[in-house]
Amino acid sequence: MKSTFYTEEHDAFRAIVREFVEREVKSNLARWEDERLIDRQPWLAAGKQGVVGIPFPEEYGGAGQSDYRFRAIVKEELARVNATSLDGAFGINEDIVGCYIAELGTEEQKARYLPGMSSGEIVSSIAMTEPGAGSDLRGIRTSAVRDGDEWVINGSKTFITNGISSDVVVVAARTDQTEGRSGLSLLIVDTGTPGFERGRKLDKVGMHAQDTAELFFDNVRVPATNLLGTEGRGLPHLMERLPRERMSIAWYAIGSAEAVLDWTIDYTTNRRAYGAPIIDLQNTRFALAEMQTELDVTRAFLEAATLNLNAGELTAVDAAKAKWWSTELQKRVTDRCLQLHGGYGYMMEYPVGRAFIDSRIQTIYGGTTEVMKEIIGRDIAAAR
Repeated sequence: MKSTFYTEEHDAFRAIVREFVEREVKSNLARWEDERLIDRQPWLAAGKQGVVGIPFPEEYGGAGQSDYRFRAIVKEELARVNATSLDGAFGINEDIVGCYIAELGTEEQKARYLPGMSSGEIVSSIAMTEPGAGSDLRGIRTSAVRDGDEWVINGSKTFITNGISSDVVVVAARTDQTEGRSGLSLLIVDTGTPGFERGRKLDKVGMHAQDTAELFFDNVRVPATNLLGTEGRGLPHLMERLPRERMSIAWYAIGSAEAVLDWTIDYTTNRRAYGAPIIDLQNTRFALAEMQTELDVTRAFLEAATLNLNAGELTAVDAAKAKWWSTELQKRVTDRCLQLHGGYGYMMEYPVGRAFIDSRIQTIYGGTTEVMKEIIGRDIAAAR
């Protein structure tokens, strides 16, 4: 079925992204995995090529492009070479922190951070999750107390993407301790600020090149002007922007699953068993047919949701549907494709092996599948 989702302008941009991926990413993937860290070179190269900074205003060095299809192309091209960790790193800058600053920040904040984020010189992270607070942001205990012209931050965060490499962190902290109030605010912290410390680089099941870390705040003092958005409105600020983050995860899920299926079609075409290619076995053809159909149907939903996102009409419920369904599908497809690779699927020299371990987090971060279903279920119940 022919899609008109992408235009010639998108195709031209894809050629730029693909060239960047071939030149700067593909040959470095194994090294990044071994070193458990992505160096700054791909960030700087991406900045020069316009692969990052896509949604940021032109006056701050970005492309000023609100059409999310351009971000989807970046994610598809990274997925094509299995660059899951780099996609996650870019996603924090592009779809979360950078957009928060662009939409909520003061002119001074935008001028201070967005040019560097557009050029790849500034790497960011967002510190929401805590040891006792994951998907339920109301459980956040990190505090920020106003002291004259400063905020004093105390607390700890965990599972923070770009935690080791980031230059700036947006911190969700409790600024109102009144019982029964959400009282969360967002504060910008430069990582060189006294009292800020990085903890362990966490040892994860997958996404080994992605530096995920613990962060600690011990009487960290930042200027009052580092408040991002409105005091006490941190939770609404986060909730209003979660649909974009969830679409970001959903797009990588579909891109990765499609890439894995393509590798598997090639493998089953060339691998022989019982005197014939594996693809000639009915079980293989049925499996491939089922996965291709599910992916095509899912892509159609994501394309429609993306056009709604572009129009400012994507609901939190539809974003939750896109996130849970596409990531669970990615998990199923990757597992099934690994099975079709047989013993070679379990070998890390085949990309399906790394795709398998990297995909497992997709149904957890950005809101677990169970939380996504709860959001959808509550909406259904409220409509009765």
